Amino acid sequence: MPFTALKLHPSLLRGLKELGFARPTPIQADAIPPGLEGRDVLACAVTGSGKTAAFLLPILQRLIDKPRGTTRALVLAPTRELAAQILEHLNELSVHTPITGASVFGGVGMGPQEHAFRSGVDVIIATPGRLLDHLRSPYVKFGGLEVLVLDEADRMLDMGFLPEIRKILKHLPAKRQTLFFSATMPAPIVTLSGEMLRNAVTIAIERKSAPAVGITQAVYPVSQELKSALLIALLARGDMKEALVFTRTKHRANRLAEHLIRAGVNADRIHGNRSQSQRTAALAAFKGGRTRVLVATDIAARGIDVEALGHVVNFDVPMVPDDYIHRVGRTARAEATGEAFTFVSPQEESDLRAIESAISKRLPRVTVPDFDYTARPQQKLEIPLADRIAAIRKMKSEQRARSAMKNARTNGPKAGSSHGVRPSSARLRGAGGPSGGPGARGRGPTRGGRSWGGRGNQ
Repeated sequence: MPFTALKLHPSLLRGLKELGFARPTPIQADAIPPGLEGRDVLACAVTGSGKTAAFLLPILQRLIDKPRGTTRALVLAPTRELAAQILEHLNELSVHTPITGASVFGGVGMGPQEHAFRSGVDVIIATPGRLLDHLRSPYVKFGGLEVLVLDEADRMLDMGFLPEIRKILKHLPAKRQTLFFSATMPAPIVTLSGEMLRNAVTIAIERKSAPAVGITQAVYPVSQELKSALLIALLARGDMKEALVFTRTKHRANRLAEHLIRAGVNADRIHGNRSQSQRTAALAAFKGGRTRVLVATDIAARGIDVEALGHVVNFDVPMVPDDYIHRVGRTARAEATGEAFTFVSPQEESDLRAIESAISKRLPRVTVPDFDYTARPQQKLEIPLADRIAAIRKMKSEQRARSAMKNARTNGPKAGSSHGVRPSSARLRGAGGPSGGPGARGRGPTRGGRSWGGRGNQ
């Protein structure tokens, strides 16, 4: 069935044609018709299936002839990267329409976002936390809202956004169309969808969550200490032109990126401790081909859409099978093909078995020819936790010592005292005698430390 059979507006069909899209993916073919009819939709769609267009096209069709200046659609997404990605797709699909959109997320200034609310852009794509920040101000008006989308709903619940979502719902009109998209359908999602949806059309909920068909998956058994060496060996062999590499922690992402750079590989990293400008620049460089390897934590597993991404590497085995599905789904997007490699140390075999059980498939094991699996690592990628804690404690101790020395130099020995011994209370009160004045001023600050604590670093 071609897109022309969906009876979309000619301006939307023109945009789809220019993007090279002639036929809808299965989730698009199932979700767009009820979306166009104004029905609520509950869709379970795997990562990379084309679900973004499945909810954007009905929204664009609905709003294309509406008066401008009122926000009529709100899309909630779990991460900044996903929100930015949805806005990019919106702009591509609506290029021949007057429809406007804006993304609202943390890590950047609120001024442009406030302007978007005040001007009434047609579509707001937001992360829950930053949207709640704006909802405290009177310039946010959702009285004209017609459509609400929850994208990656299961991920939002995994990240603890359920209380924020419930607060946001209190600010929205009860009468609206709701489109609910999730890669998996655990019990909490079913409960939430039951609260939000009315007479919804349910799509693909019976399908078991699994990686996209076009993904070739393989397991590389290797000791934890030799994982970085194996990755460099695969890159040197030319087995991977570019790769999105996932680690479990931000610390390991930093260390691996640094290790790759020292080995001559153009690499960068993206995770929650990096500023939004750093994350945006790293992703843009990777998508533009200027960076060969992007090391990421799971914050990016559902927010990176790279055209023709050939390889995803699980440097660390994810502890949750669903995370594996979302990670490897970054390749083989929209029915293309790609490869997903998973490095598995002996300590991670149980996590791998859980993944294979979830996808009902034993993944092939691969041994790289000419790679020395018995070699001693030149340096450790991971600094042991105990060592990191000890280093932090040492740094804090040194900071306290420097602070104490600074205070001693500033205050000095009290006037009238001997060898720094504090004067008597009578002399501190300045009761008579020439030493009373200086003694009264020698008490020093009583609450100087308060400005260092509290909420300043939150």
